[in-house]
Amino acid sequence: MSDMKEKVLQALKENTQEYVSGEALSELMGVSRTAVWKYISELKKEGYVIESSPKKGYRIMPVYDMLNEYEIRWGLKTKIIGRDIRYFNEIDSTNNYAKKIAYEGCDEGTVVVADCQTAGRGRLGRAWDSAGGKGIWMSVVLKPSIAPENVQIITLAASVAVARAIAGTCGIRTGIKWPNDIVLDGKKVCGILTEMNSEMERVNFLVLGIGINVNHEEGDFPDEIKDRATSLKCYADSGREASKKEGHGSVFPRSQIIGRILLELEEMYSKINKGFTDEIIDEWRSYSATLGRKVKITGRDGEYEGTAKDVTRDGKLVVDCTDGITREVVSGEVSVRGLMGYV
Repeated sequence: MSDMKEKVLQALKENTQEYVSGEALSELMGVSRTAVWKYISELKKEGYVIESSPKKGYRIMPVYDMLNEYEIRWGLKTKIIGRDIRYFNEIDSTNNYAKKIAYEGCDEGTVVVADCQTAGRGRLGRAWDSAGGKGIWMSVVLKPSIAPENVQIITLAASVAVARAIAGTCGIRTGIKWPNDIVLDGKKVCGILTEMNSEMERVNFLVLGIGINVNHEEGDFPDEIKDRATSLKCYADSGREASKKEGHGSVFPRSQIIGRILLELEEMYSKINKGFTDEIIDEWRSYSATLGRKVKITGRDGEYEGTAKDVTRDGKLVVDCTDGITREVVSGEVSVRGLMGYV
């Protein structure tokens, strides 16, 4: 979005209860009223609802799920994460693009957001359906000063940040399935994919991919996953605990959710950089949908069943297995499933 068009939009958004005259906009921007009309027309084409009155001027109407760079930055209170936002209507994968610009030396905290991904993926190379107009598909570039073997704490911190953000913007309490899936009623609503470029003792950069099913209808999910996938909208429509704090009906504003995620993630990331990882683990435990449950661990060395007992300070899952061995499980090596379902 051009700077001039942003100025028009900002002036309208700061005066939502009244009309702003074309003359006032013209003087504010130092352009002709014809140019103002052109910018208004372009904003309408992008999906903004703007009322026009020959005598009063222009007034913007609420649009509850407008996703673009400007809407994400509107009201963003972070200092590092999200200062540079790259938005795409469509991209193959936000993680792929984030890794590309990280190799090129982009700033820490750069965020990549897309309305649609054509080649989205999750953990262990699984495909992730990322249709347009429904979900949040985003990646964040981080450059943490930690050893590669400790990166898992960032994944856990990100899951807490997402859970916090969903609660804060949508009024929905979620759970976290170890290590990084956000769940509702035993179904997955969000996945987090962490990819790292590192050397022996240092992390060059880390890309944190976050995919959230936000405004999907039940019929949007393919048959093969609909028994284990859900969305914030599906949950709200079911009449459970959702207060819909920032939603309109049960349509939730993706830009606001993204902004809140970035804010919560920056707080979590600051704790990691200061060494306050115990606080993150303790909060992760409070959201856990895995601890205390019977689980099956599937990895390269076979399958094991047991009870998930705890999470270590560096993010490993502690499982008391039925063969009598207590194992510490690393997320990148295995898949963990509940014996009675997805969670």
